[in-house]
Amino acid sequence: MPNNPLLAPITTLLDYAAIRPEHIEAAIPGLIEEAREAVERASDPSLPATWEAIIEPLEDASERLRRAWSVAGHLNGVVNTPEIRNAYNACLPAVTAYSTWVGLHRGLYAQYRRLHESPSFQALSPARKRIVELALRDFRLSGVELEGEARERYTVISDEAAQVSQKFSENTLDAVDSWELLVDDPAMVEGIPAHVLEAAAAAAEGRAKWKFTLQMPSYLPVMQHARNRDLRQRMYRGYATIASDQGDTRYDNSGLIESLLALRAEEASLLGYRSFADMRLETRMADEPQQVLDFLRKLAARARPYAERDLAELQAFADEHLGLSHLEPWDIAFVSERLREGRYAYSEEEVREYFPEPRVLQGLFDVVGRLFGVKLVPIEASVWHEDARACEVQDAEGRSLGTLYLDLYARQGKQSGAWVDSERARRRVANGLRTPVVYLTCNFPRPQGDRPSLLTHDDVITLFHESGHALHALLSEVDDPGVSPFASVEWDAIELPSQFMENFCWEWSVIQSLTSHVETGEPLPRALYEKMSEARNFQSGMQMLRQIEFSLFDMSIHHREEGLSISDVMATLDEVRREVAVLFPPEWHRFPHNFSHLFAGGYGAGYYSYKWAEVLSADAYAAFEEAASVSEDGTRDTVDFATGKRFLNEILAVGGIRPAAESFRAFRGREPSLDALLRHSGMDEVAPAH
Repeated sequence: MPNNPLLAPITTLLDYAAIRPEHIEAAIPGLIEEAREAVERASDPSLPATWEAIIEPLEDASERLRRAWSVAGHLNGVVNTPEIRNAYNACLPAVTAYSTWVGLHRGLYAQYRRLHESPSFQALSPARKRIVELALRDFRLSGVELEGEARERYTVISDEAAQVSQKFSENTLDAVDSWELLVDDPAMVEGIPAHVLEAAAAAAEGRAKWKFTLQMPSYLPVMQHARNRDLRQRMYRGYATIASDQGDTRYDNSGLIESLLALRAEEASLLGYRSFADMRLETRMADEPQQVLDFLRKLAARARPYAERDLAELQAFADEHLGLSHLEPWDIAFVSERLREGRYAYSEEEVREYFPEPRVLQGLFDVVGRLFGVKLVPIEASVWHEDARACEVQDAEGRSLGTLYLDLYARQGKQSGAWVDSERARRRVANGLRTPVVYLTCNFPRPQGDRPSLLTHDDVITLFHESGHALHALLSEVDDPGVSPFASVEWDAIELPSQFMENFCWEWSVIQSLTSHVETGEPLPRALYEKMSEARNFQSGMQMLRQIEFSLFDMSIHHREEGLSISDVMATLDEVRREVAVLFPPEWHRFPHNFSHLFAGGYGAGYYSYKWAEVLSADAYAAFEEAASVSEDGTRDTVDFATGKRFLNEILAVGGIRPAAESFRAFRGREPSLDALLRHSGMDEVAPAH
């Protein structure tokens, strides 16, 4: 196909607005063929065992395929039209087959081994040595040493697993997009904020007074503020049964979960591992599943007394002030918000007025600049949707370090949640430096008329979190993509930069730069900030146990020698809840069916990473607390450039050149400690009575 934008030179920014579904189907097969030919050439044993002869040409060819497929995946997530979905699905088997074929390619594996054993290996840079060593590990984990039927079966498993994960993702998106609740009775919507009702009225398009959906900007405010218990229950049931046998059964993920668990267990067995979890931890900081389970249970033991206190306070408040003698799951968010308002004398809706998205974004850019000495400058660029925009990241001298695309608002056809991905990694080649191109995606409320999108403080934290991921890729100084952050940093350390950035959202010196009241332009009042700070650890015990519950569930279903039936999956979840939870949802709740992190997002046997990395991130942030300056009025400023420079040099810039544990020790000068996380979570005091 002539003038296919996906085939533009790797050095240029893509014309996203011009990309059509047919471009994906036209580009991918040819790029796969190019990459296959490059693999065969690199596998020639007559080549000298050097980086330049074997790996450099291979990287040239695979880079084009990697970019095109990354773009296809991105569009599939943010503008999921039937045509884009069909094009993506048409190419998925061929891409999966190519990836599996490379992993099983004995000739290429032999070349990496030759290079590793040759005299030229010792002359390689540390980054390139690490790439070769990681490649040899990944070849073994990709089944290269399998023989006969096992080898053939591995190929089938890889293809089926990719397709099952994609279908899981489609089902969750379609289940959310197809669910709606039309309401005409004004009594049903009492308590719901005006801006939410305005959006619901616009969405109804005359079919009713209001239309509510399961997208977060609609769902969450209803659960927090709707006084009508029946409305909350109906919304809760809709969200709790997404893509399950209890919801719209067209999108039931039950069979897909069973298939994926069976495929993962079989893959691990073929490669000689007891379980999928054992296999996955080969590439993690954690050594083996029992270490992870012990870590999670240790945290759970610290958090449980606080969680029990949180729940007892919630029930007592509901009984005394709201006449709710028995809390149902659909009451929790509503009662929690009333308790927060009562205890701390503010509401999330009051706070939202101070966080217009343009101001927050500028404040974020300012913090990044002060920490790392870089600027984020808006640029004109072709984008996939009118919501999206682009920035160039520049160093102090104005040199381009990379490009960041932002797509911040929720809409139909866009996967829920927030995430970062990259189109292109940094790479130094003979004729210069190719800088990274990164996507940052959120699902915030859309602007309404002349009013900008107004963010909750939790939304602000989400934006800072995702910016940490983006900075990890954008500020990398690694010149070889094989050890770029997203390619090689251990999964249980990848959340370190993102969770680290969240901490700045609680600093008064930073809050001032993030806030500007939507009507008056005034910054957030100090008194309101103090109330927010007091409430920072509101229900932190319940929140921590919830994350531990998810992590234990994930490890429990993947630390097995074979797959599970969906009834056994649910039974496992019940067992985990009996061990650590204080809140118990109804029998019909189908949480796993919408757990895309596990079944469509790469976090299978890895969800514990959030808590593992939170220990690292809290301890890393403690270095900024130790270096903070204090002004005459007592305001602490943790945005310290000298410490930021060390964090950049030892964590962000080095990517996966060395193990993450070494990078942390290089920054902190010691092993990580739990103390900072417990202190930040308000759990460093004596356990509360309950």
